[in-house]
Amino acid sequence: MNVLFLCTGNSCRSLMGEAIFNHMAPAGWHAISAGSRPIGRLNEGAVAILEEKGISTAGYFSKSWNDLPVTPDIVISVCANAANETCPAYLGPALRAHWGVDDPAHAEGSPEQIKAAFETAYGIVRYRIERFLDLPLNELKNDPERFKTELDRIGALLP
Repeated sequence: MNVLFLCTGNSCRSLMGEAIFNHMAPAGWHAISAGSRPIGRLNEGAVAILEEKGISTAGYFSKSWNDLPVTPDIVISVCANAANETCPAYLGPALRAHWGVDDPAHAEGSPEQIKAAFETAYGIVRYRIERFLDLPLNELKNDPERFKTELDRIGALLP
């Protein structure tokens, strides 16, 4: 099963989703990420926090949802409304859920405050992915209505 983590710029939160999911996913499950208007580079803060946590970002890059290497089975949007973001809506045939996460790339303040924003975003994304992977995936992939209900529930959870 292919899971797409989707946001606008594909440089930070969706990258975290892709990298964390692939780091933890069981065989047969794979994540990709994309943006509706990719900025063309990965956010340095996102890359730093992932590497600090022992999660490789090798081979990842900012890409458009028009250039996906596979068709996703599940699409999880990770944009938030805090910075007046327009959350892209994937229109292809896929199970869709929204897991809003504030964008740490827009954090302001001291270096410690900015790092804390990345830690918070990482913590939320990782926690939700852990809950996703705790689900009975083999059962749910054949029950899309129940799967969507579970993904929506997870999208409201905070660590």
